[in-house]
Amino acid sequence: QSEREKQEQIEVRKEKQRELILQLKTQLDDLETFAYQEGSYDSLPQSVVMERQRMIINELINKLDMDLSEDVATLSPEELRQRVDAAIAQIVNPARVKEQLVEQLKTQIRDLEMFISFIQDEVGGSGKAEDEHCECAGKKEGNGSYKPNSRPSGNRVSPEDARKMRETGLHLMRRVLAVLQIFAVSQFGCATGQVPRSLWQKDQASRDYSPLIRKLELAVERVRQLAVRHQQEDHALGSPGLQDVPSGGRDELTLAVRKELTIALRDLMAHGLYASSQGMSLVLAPIACLIPAFTSSPQAMHPWELFVKYYNAKNGQAFVESPARKLSQSFALPVTGGVAVTPKQSLLTAIHTVLAEHDPFKRSADSELKALVCLALNEQRLVSWVNLICKSGALVQSHYQPWSYMANTGFEGALNLLSRLSNLKFHLPVDLAVRQLKNIKDAF
Repeated sequence: QSEREKQEQIEVRKEKQRELILQLKTQLDDLETFAYQEGSYDSLPQSVVMERQRMIINELINKLDMDLSEDVATLSPEELRQRVDAAIAQIVNPARVKEQLVEQLKTQIRDLEMFISFIQDEVGGSGKAEDEHCECAGKKEGNGSYKPNSRPSGNRVSPEDARKMRETGLHLMRRVLAVLQIFAVSQFGCATGQVPRSLWQKDQASRDYSPLIRKLELAVERVRQLAVRHQQEDHALGSPGLQDVPSGGRDELTLAVRKELTIALRDLMAHGLYASSQGMSLVLAPIACLIPAFTSSPQAMHPWELFVKYYNAKNGQAFVESPARKLSQSFALPVTGGVAVTPKQSLLTAIHTVLAEHDPFKRSADSELKALVCLALNEQRLVSWVNLICKSGALVQSHYQPWSYMANTGFEGALNLLSRLSNLKFHLPVDLAVRQLKNIKDAF
């Protein structure tokens, strides 16, 4: 009986120890949480860290399809490491084999494309030789007699034979492509129904642009109110030149233009905007789902890049740096001979100015777009410049999704909103993002 009492006392003591350990853990967690919330403890509480680590480990176990039904405590570290390596190998090794097969297929397809090009060149060369046959049938010798051409007539290919050769080559290519497609389907399960939708149909993410329109409308109204108030103040003082002097109110207008109006315009122009990828060869279409370069979603594109592409497409650098314009800038003479500058010419000049000032200092696309908007407001050409981009069919078709605001509406509503600022005069700083850097450069 005494032995039984001792055993019971030991069990009671163990139970109290377990309760004490649990109580101490709870108090420690509460203390760490309180210190973290008060800001006197930098790192997360240990319980939170362990919970997140447990979540990550469980997610990895599910992804790797590991069998850890046994107690982890009974396995040695080496056994655990071997199980993890085996689970990773089940995922990595097939991917490596697939990558090698894809490279082989791409090499074979490249060879087939070269073969097609070779056949086309041969057919074109044979036709040319047939046209020149009458001129080289013979050559004149020194004694005035003609010597027949020594080239045998059997090497000449008639147009009918050339057409048959081309049809045979194309038929052979179709059969080879069909075999390659069957091979790809059998090896990788890349059937027609499994081709990624991003290859044939553009991403159809958020299509609702009404919040962006509302954001632009609020920004335009705020800028308009600030500009009207500043014009009234300048008119009362009778010194419009004071607009060039920085003050608190005008800093507020500059911030509204750069951080509200430009950002709202940028977000609306970026709706459905993407960077077009390189065109894909028709020969690669059967195995397009195997090539990561063609299956990824379209890359996002900044609206400033649209202006740069417009500048490059219109050969803006050659226009701005022409000798006539260089001389006109040197002597402050009009280059157009009394003819008004068109919106296209002014836009090319403005983009060139922004690029010349901001690119040497590696400014961001946002900074360059803000500078262009400020320059457009100063020249009262914001609507006309944006309208040039909207009316550029090549840019819109190649860089906007069919469901985008630009493709659906032609940006008409946004242009109407921006037109509320057309009759206001602005004197906004254009080089605000590079002014300090230029000053530092000039100092040295």
